Amino acid sequence: MVGVSKLYCGAVEPGDVLRYRRQAKDLPSHLLQFSADKKPVVVWNVTKQCNLKCVHCYAQATAGAAPDELSHEEGLNLLRDLKDFGVPVMLFSGGEPLMRPDLYDLIDKTVASGMRAVISTNGTLIDRDLAWRLKDLGLSYVGISLDGTQATHDKFRGQPGAFAAAMAGVHNCQERDLKVGLRFTISRLNYQEVPAIFDLVEERDIPRICFYHLVYAGRGSKLVKEALTHGQTRELVDLICTRTRRLFDVGRQVEVLTVDNHADGPYIYLKLKEEDPQRAAEVLELLQMNEGNNSGRGIGCVSWDGEVHADQFWRHYSFGNVRQRPFSEIWTDLSNPLMAGLKDKKRHVTGRCAKCNWLDVCAGNFRVRAEALTGDLWAPDPACYLTDEEIGVS
Repeated sequence: MVGVSKLYCGAVEPGDVLRYRRQAKDLPSHLLQFSADKKPVVVWNVTKQCNLKCVHCYAQATAGAAPDELSHEEGLNLLRDLKDFGVPVMLFSGGEPLMRPDLYDLIDKTVASGMRAVISTNGTLIDRDLAWRLKDLGLSYVGISLDGTQATHDKFRGQPGAFAAAMAGVHNCQERDLKVGLRFTISRLNYQEVPAIFDLVEERDIPRICFYHLVYAGRGSKLVKEALTHGQTRELVDLICTRTRRLFDVGRQVEVLTVDNHADGPYIYLKLKEEDPQRAAEVLELLQMNEGNNSGRGIGCVSWDGEVHADQFWRHYSFGNVRQRPFSEIWTDLSNPLMAGLKDKKRHVTGRCAKCNWLDVCAGNFRVRAEALTGDLWAPDPACYLTDEEIGVS
């Protein structure tokens, strides 16, 4: 996760992080990526059930719930373990998490335990009453997925009216003063709509948007041919920086982030080195705190059936099941060679990644994407768009 507004627009300075001693339990949510202990944010896919049929769904969601989903009591056991382990944020996802009947009690128990609770949703089920209920439960954030303007979004989601329903969900959250933001997964099928999404953010006064680089997982693996070229990615990151700066210039401090391509960090640093060398030095310090990709370390995933994964995209490999062992035990068991490797990826990556000047601030980028295209999880990430000259291997 790379905070464009934090880095490029100066919304965060190193001192903002250091005053909390970089401990996850003390850091506000917008600074968690800079923690030193990297206690994991945990994504729990609470159900496989979804009311839409998204073409890029990493979870390959279905119309009905999976038969082996964790029970309510098993879910409570998981939450107790995560709280004791020091997990700062519980992210409820799916499928569509709002289709799980006991979600509200799970949120209530999460918040009561001291963890922050957020949800990732398609937004279509959030009517006024539900927005009130989520607000009263103490939910910290609602992330609503959007794939473009109306025609594009409805096509991606396999449902006419999905865009209108999602935007109604945004409005209902805003009416209840429940923090809400957008999540946009980038591909050649929709990247040209990013300016329109920024227009929407500005017009609807939406405080946060995350742009996700495409990961080849689940149904998204069928979209490999639709991944942006390196040149298109560079142009897109330039556009995101420009539009974010424009918002800040008019006093709109929208939180803008890119996710799942840590080459964005060095790229932004190199831009600033030309534009504002003093700020560039501060950004480099923040990038070193961020440490790049944190799959298997600062982020983890629990599937609806209790399987533990390195992140929500790495569903083809499980480290164990919370029905047999607590998440905390699975997560710290370095006898598993992959878990041990992911805790220190920089020692294992190969090729240009191993020689890269930015290895300390990128950590070799997204391993699951390298594995999907090459069969070698330690090979260079094919989505890295930095040139050999930019990474110091020319």
